[in-house]
Amino acid sequence: MKYMILIYNDPALEPAYGTPAFDAMMAGFFAANQTMAADGVLVSGEGLQGVETATSLRIRGGKAETMDGPFATTKEHLGGYYVVDVADLDAALKYAALLPAAEFGTIEVRPLMNYNPAGN
Repeated sequence: MKYMILIYNDPALEPAYGTPAFDAMMAGFFAANQTMAADGVLVSGEGLQGVETATSLRIRGGKAETMDGPFATTKEHLGGYYVVDVADLDAALKYAALLPAAEFGTIEVRPLMNYNPAGN
């Protein structure tokens, strides 16, 4: 079963770029990537640029409306994601716990919908 691991963090709480703490955090992400890849569960994963680069879109009255910024204004921002293919939620949580952002942010684990159960 595929799970999306969403990484939320408050930029004010994460280590500052260029510091030893930032380097240690990134080393933790690289180690998590290597573990997931070696275990054959990593489907994909990427970091996201800051919320200041986001554009939100919605359709109202048949017309597209766009807005600068994320959909919701919160302290914690979606900073990246992983998709893993594992047996169950417990396995997905095991890999989510490898992510260093769990120490200063929140990791959300959510199963992906399978619209083609026979083909996947």
